[in-house]
This record gives sequence, structure tokens and C-alpha cells, in this order.
Amino acid sequence: MSMLVWVMMAIAIWHFTIWLPDRFYGGIVGALLAAIAGSVLFGLAISGFTIPGRNDTHIGAALEAIPGSLIGLGASYAWGVLQERTTPRRA
Repeated sequence: MSMLVWVMMAIAIWHFTIWLPDRFYGGIVGALLAAIAGSVLFGLAISGFTIPGRNDTHIGAALEAIPGSLIGLGASYAWGVLQERTTPRRA
């Protein structure tokens, strides 16, 4: 059940990327996938690489996903900016 909470929180955080320039690696879909992957990996790392069940899920599970989602979005944005700088422009 915590996995669902982590993914839903990642989607909620991802919605705020409309306020940023679209420099994410893979565009807006890449940003969505990065946010989900970051929140799930961070949530798994916090919970000892196990998925807490329904009875172990609490409001803290939503808060656990926020740093992971932001890390994933930051990595995707940084990679996109790096790709933009190293790719030659076509006329």
C-alpha cells in the first residue's frame, strides 16, 4: 500500500513542473518517470527495501516520497540541461 502512496505523491509533485522550463531529459514524460522512480527508490531505501503493507502505511509514507521525488526530478533536469549543452544545434 505504501508503494501506491509513494507513486501518488510523486505524481502530485510532478504536477508542479509546469512552472519550470521544459529541460527535463525526455520532456514532461521523462520528468514523470523520474519523479516516480525517485520516490519509489527513496521510499524503498527508507523502509529497508521492503514494501510496507496496508496496516503499516501512515501519513509519514506520503512525506517519505517527497525527497525522493525531488531528487529524481532534479537529476532529470540536470541531465536534460547537460544534454542540451552538449548536443549541437541544427539550423
